[in-house]
Amino acid sequence: MKRTKSLQKTLGVGLTLGVALLWVLALVVAVTVLRDRMNEMFDSALAETAQRIMPLAVVEIINSEPPGQLQNIMPFAAHDEYFIYLVRDNSGAVLLKSHNADPAVFKPDFQTGFSSSASHRFYGASAVQDTLHIQVAEPLSQRQEALREMVFTLVWPLAILIPLCFFGTWVFVRYSLRHVLAFSEAIKSRDGGDLSPIQNHNLPAEVNTIAESLNDLLQRLRRAMELEHAFTANSAHELRTPIATALAQIQRLQQTLPAGSSQEQASKIETSIRKLSRLSEKLMQLAKAEGGRLLSSERHDLISLLRLIVEEFRRSYANAVIHLNVPDNESFMSNLDADAFAILVQNLLDNAIKHGHEGKPIEIQFSAQGTLRIINHADVIPAEKLTQLHRRFVRSNSQAEGSGLGLAIADAIVSGVGATMTIHSPAVNRIDGFEVRINFSGI
Repeated sequence: MKRTKSLQKTLGVGLTLGVALLWVLALVVAVTVLRDRMNEMFDSALAETAQRIMPLAVVEIINSEPPGQLQNIMPFAAHDEYFIYLVRDNSGAVLLKSHNADPAVFKPDFQTGFSSSASHRFYGASAVQDTLHIQVAEPLSQRQEALREMVFTLVWPLAILIPLCFFGTWVFVRYSLRHVLAFSEAIKSRDGGDLSPIQNHNLPAEVNTIAESLNDLLQRLRRAMELEHAFTANSAHELRTPIATALAQIQRLQQTLPAGSSQEQASKIETSIRKLSRLSEKLMQLAKAEGGRLLSSERHDLISLLRLIVEEFRRSYANAVIHLNVPDNESFMSNLDADAFAILVQNLLDNAIKHGHEGKPIEIQFSAQGTLRIINHADVIPAEKLTQLHRRFVRSNSQAEGSGLGLAIADAIVSGVGATMTIHSPAVNRIDGFEVRINFSGI
């Protein structure tokens, strides 16, 4: 089964990723703009440095003794220098340089204005009728370091903001969907027999339409089921009197008929009327099973009720061998309606007697944990047929008389009270037989 996606999770993750992507996009744009602006500022500082140093360098070179001798500018104290420079004449001879300037770093050919190498950014200027040339160099690593620090300063808050954003988004989405979640839980907690309207207060407009349509569908379904149950119950109830009357009349007629073909025809009619009477009784039981009211406010001991039901069956079916195995001096209290439990057990026992091997015992077990097991000897039923036996009017390949409603009635009662029923063929731990197992725990 494909796992459904949570709207809350989808919105929380989607909004968080959306905010994170927008933040990253804004960060990329900001870094690009700041990088260009930073390069402009560094270039301006580089040119300003060259233009300030050049007049001083000219004076220093002219006043040097002897003229043209290399002059080193001594530092005042240890410090980091981001700019280095040197002054050369037209022949390329170095006349003046900063104390840590390496001539190998500078380009051998002089260029006025800005230029770059793999490791440095340069600015060149000339003076004294283009006889003296100055080059100021700045390491590119300085700009890269400044850019990295700037990016780190902008990026590291994401490590905190993304979890906070996800948590805030999750809380906001959950708060916004609280009525939708309550509506979902109300639907999930219902059993199959509860068709009452679902509360849909304060639902968003997008979901409220679905809720109203669902409640309208439940109302129509409830009315249809009520009409079906009423028709089944009323029909079966109304048929009881004419069926009983017809049965009495045919029995009286049999007494007056002479032995022969007429007597045989009357017997066949009586058998058909009895089948119709049993079918009417089954339909009434099915209407009760599907009509609700299967739980009562009073608790009943199902073990005691089971003993009474089995004793009644033993009197009604003298030829049936029924073995009852229940815990001694123990009870199992339940809110299951006593009549509903009686109908359930009667149908299961009736099914076991009719479709089991004649003369073979029927085993009934009821554990202290509330598990009922009814096992009879029977031929193995194919798996594809076994899964359909709980449907109405579906019978196995047995030639025994029956309406095909016994397991359908039992399934309706079990589903209506929230219990679970499983059927096995062959019976558990056997090579043949038929077993019905019902778990009443929690009812």
